[in-house]
Amino acid sequence: MRWLSKAIPALSLLALQALAQDTTTTTSNPAPTSSVNQAYSTLLSDSLLFYEAQRSGQLPANNRVSWRHDSALQDGSDNNVNLTGGYYDAGDYLKFTLPMAYSMSIVNWGAIEYFQGYQSANQDGYLRDMVKWGSDWLIQAHPQPNVFYVQVGNGDVDNNYWGPDTNIPTPRPSYMVNSTSPGTDVAALGAAAFASASYLFRNRFNDSAYADTLMQHGISLFDFAETAQPQQPYTTSIPAIAEFYQTNTVQNQLVWGALWLYRATGNQTYLTKASNYFDQFKLGSLDITPMDWSDQSGGVFVLGSMLDTTTNKYKVAAERYLDTLTQGKSPCSFTGGGLLWCGQSSASNSLIPAQDTALLALLYSPLNSDKGSGYVKFALGQIDYMLGNNPMLTPYVVGVHMNSPANPHHAGASGGTDIGNINSSPPTEKYVLSGAVVGGPSQGDLFYDVRNDWQQSEVALDYNAPFQGLVAYQLVTNASDPPYTTITQPRPAIKQPFPKWAIAVIVIVILLILLGLGLLFWKRRRIAEWRHRRTQKQNW
Repeated sequence: MRWLSKAIPALSLLALQALAQDTTTTTSNPAPTSSVNQAYSTLLSDSLLFYEAQRSGQLPANNRVSWRHDSALQDGSDNNVNLTGGYYDAGDYLKFTLPMAYSMSIVNWGAIEYFQGYQSANQDGYLRDMVKWGSDWLIQAHPQPNVFYVQVGNGDVDNNYWGPDTNIPTPRPSYMVNSTSPGTDVAALGAAAFASASYLFRNRFNDSAYADTLMQHGISLFDFAETAQPQQPYTTSIPAIAEFYQTNTVQNQLVWGALWLYRATGNQTYLTKASNYFDQFKLGSLDITPMDWSDQSGGVFVLGSMLDTTTNKYKVAAERYLDTLTQGKSPCSFTGGGLLWCGQSSASNSLIPAQDTALLALLYSPLNSDKGSGYVKFALGQIDYMLGNNPMLTPYVVGVHMNSPANPHHAGASGGTDIGNINSSPPTEKYVLSGAVVGGPSQGDLFYDVRNDWQQSEVALDYNAPFQGLVAYQLVTNASDPPYTTITQPRPAIKQPFPKWAIAVIVIVILLILLGLGLLFWKRRRIAEWRHRRTQKQNW
């Protein structure tokens, strides 16, 4: 884009030489092995296939998901921009920039560190396609230096539709942040997505031209995040998004973006910015919460430890964070079956805290020889749990085993069109959403596999993002087969508990009946008293 050439100064030869090299020396990745685990290779392949099932726009000629079609080809037309393409966020047809950008950065990070896993499984080409599909859309969403589109589609309209991608309802409005209506958090996350993809394309795919384009967008977008005033969460500018993806902060996002820009550019200015923001916001002493799309603090601690050798503050924060979570200390604990459980963070998608923490534990483990083995043990335990070593004997990945989730909450895969009866219409999912990671089991390790139970059965871009890094790690280390490969028993039969709303309705009805009976009794008693007094008067 022409504005990029004006906004970004030409890079010096010295900077280009630095950019072309992988300069991260603070961690060592596991050595690859010659043999390849076929089960993990299939998991990695299927996970990438899931992202293909989430594609929006005009699909390429090599599309591998037969039941998907070209869709949403007018996205952005309301603002005269091209916002076709990209990924649908979850089981619906909305596109959200914030979780997409976060997901891309996590996929990129896992791919950078464990790229040999993708190569050994012959999935590096599909990885490239996956990252480029998302990155290309982010480029389109950033048509001007201080404009970033953050949502496409109307939640009220989309959430009232259940059906294939051939009849997606309109209108599909597009929403943006700009210099007069800033969104610091989403801009910083976008910068991190661009920067991490730039590093991946330069140092793993040897594509400097595309890496330069991505880097320029990252630099420009981070400048927008820093300079547009006031610095504020994007939902302040666009309240309609708050019910979907609200962060309520800009602090960890600014450090996250700065660290990734340092890694992509080698420019010390960004490392200094990250350090200053870290101190200004006192990130190292904040309450510990699991990493997800709303909070990248854990990622900041680990990435900062890998990149900044001038201070130990990131390492102190990282180990405080990992020691707390991996040992199940407050605010987290472990379920009876061994899944990390972190209160409300786990209630709506229990596998996210477990996966994200496991990935961070693996990424940090080479940096502390004393604690590293414990972090790896925790991570492998979480991986085994989600791949079948759990009370439900269920790998929480669609399509890999007879006990896999059969009813993911996904409009396109379901094959149904009756939004009022999505569980029974049709009773069996029409298409297999291969590779999708579902929300996960309850705190009691129970999984009901019900389509409208979005907490357990929803799928989303950010559910598979850490999963890819975890599987790639297993491939690099030549891990033994995942637990589900030896499971021959069916999933234990359990009954879904009575819905809480139905219990509430029953309680209210009972109370109303009791109240009615009480009023009737009171009325009859008053009538009896009146008759008694009348009889006494007549006798007198």
